[in-house]
Amino acid sequence: MSQFNAEWTVGPHGAIETVDEGLISVAGEIVMPLGRFPRRMTAVRLKDGGVVIWSAIALDDAGMAELEAFGAPRFLIVPNAGHRLDARLFKDRYPGLTVVAPEGSHEAVEAAVPVDATEDVFGDPGVRFVTVAGTAAAESALIVTRSGGTTLITNDIIGHVTHPHGLGANVMTRLFDYGVHEPSIPRTIRRFIKDKAALAAQMRDWAALPDLKRIIVSHVDPITDAPAEHLRRLADELDD
Repeated sequence: MSQFNAEWTVGPHGAIETVDEGLISVAGEIVMPLGRFPRRMTAVRLKDGGVVIWSAIALDDAGMAELEAFGAPRFLIVPNAGHRLDARLFKDRYPGLTVVAPEGSHEAVEAAVPVDATEDVFGDPGVRFVTVAGTAAAESALIVTRSGGTTLITNDIIGHVTHPHGLGANVMTRLFDYGVHEPSIPRTIRRFIKDKAALAAQMRDWAALPDLKRIIVSHVDPITDAPAEHLRRLADELDD
């Protein structure tokens, strides 16, 4: 189980990128022996102007100022227990944050930060929190609907690390199948899959989302090329 930071610790990260209307994302890296493993934070602006932060990453001063200019942080999603590294830091910085985590990860996340909700509490039909089927409620996702299409935000259930940096990251990415060549279900998450058929059905439901434009994954490269086809392929692999 991952540990968590108690003091503001800024690791390597890139620039914040605008993905869609009211949707931004930034890639960072966890420094590890012989390399850096990539991770991603995404932020979504609600219709009332508040912001949902998905899988928090501590940024430098300029990055945090840009995040705050995007909108007032109101919700923090810890999408599973493995993504609590910077959760306490954000709660300390923004004490009014409502922390959301899937029920199956509730207890482990609370070792880092108190959890306020385990279901959708945003009050915005364009931003929907989902507990991923077949994972014993340990994994979550977010569906964001905009005028230009739909974005699916997933966590560890899909990996797409196409450019790992350093020997350690290269070995980890390939050993645990984090999707170097095409999106995959990493081996590190497979132990949390309790019902393959249910997860396959979940992925087919996602593939049928109207006007699905992209999948943003926490590790790490967005899937913009035929996202629905990749979801159906992964569902078929679960059926095998």
